[in-house]
Amino acid sequence: MSPRSQKHNAAVVRGLKAAIHNPRVSEEAKEHAKERLENMGIVTEEDEEHEKRVLAGYKATLHNDRTSDEAKDHAYAVLQHANALPSPDSSDNGNGDEHQHRVLGGYKAAVRNPNASAEAKQNAEAVLAEHDAL
Repeated sequence: MSPRSQKHNAAVVRGLKAAIHNPRVSEEAKEHAKERLENMGIVTEEDEEHEKRVLAGYKATLHNDRTSDEAKDHAYAVLQHANALPSPDSSDNGNGDEHQHRVLGGYKAAVRNPNASAEAKQNAEAVLAEHDAL
């Protein structure tokens, strides 16, 4: 295959993947793009994994105290459209303690990070003191 046709094929693949992820593209067109990618030997499982990660980001937005109400509304709408809303009576993975542990671990890392600003270190120390994690 010539370099020119390789570049063309790469551009076609990028365009098809973009169509799959574009919210303005119809479901029929997305299915057609997926079929063309499969015919070209391109695995779309990576795209499904990407979609899972994107939805996980929107779920995190719903639970982040620092995000605006507008961002939370948008995240809720996206999750609702994808039928991926977490059930209200259970946490997403049922393990809030692990999440809290990781958050505090991040603050501990910030305290020890030589690249973190003094203000960031003070904030991290305050959060750790608040949770008796120093």
